[in-house]
Amino acid sequence: MSAALEMINLADAKTTVVGNVASIGYGLAAIGPGVGVGIIFGNGTQALARQPEAAGLIRTNQIMGFAFCEALALIGIVMGFVYQ
Repeated sequence: MSAALEMINLADAKTTVVGNVASIGYGLAAIGPGVGVGIIFGNGTQALARQPEAAGLIRTNQIMGFAFCEALALIGIVMGFVYQ
């Protein structure tokens, strides 16, 4: 009888730990897109300063890169809910 109770307690503890680890994991995963966005706009600003005549193409590529980086962050937050 006590073995069954121990298994139930272990299952509850495991669920609690997984939930906390998922939150910490997303917090750590959000660092990557944050760094990526900083690199994109930093390099885009340098490119605009060096070649102002290519502003349209540079800005378009900046916005596309920003969208892809933010998509990674959104996928990360959704996965926390999917695998809960």
